[in-house]
Amino acid sequence: MGRSFESVRMGVKEISERWLRVKRALRKEDQIYADKLATLAKKHSSEGFYAFDDPLEAALFSALIEILKEMEKDDVDP
Repeated sequence: MGRSFESVRMGVKEISERWLRVKRALRKEDQIYADKLATLAKKHSSEGFYAFDDPLEAALFSALIEILKEMEKDDVDP
């Protein structure tokens, strides 16, 4: 018997794919950031599966975690 609802992981994957489609509408110099954001959204989708019911919330949480980690790393580097 199949599922009647989408899993959070599948939802995050779909959101990431939509973000990549939107990338084409961005200026060339911004497209690299769309790629990176789509990748960051999927980075913690397994953990988000346990904590969130909403795939968008899981995608945003994952991306924000990674952005904060990068910011902190940049603050430490000389």
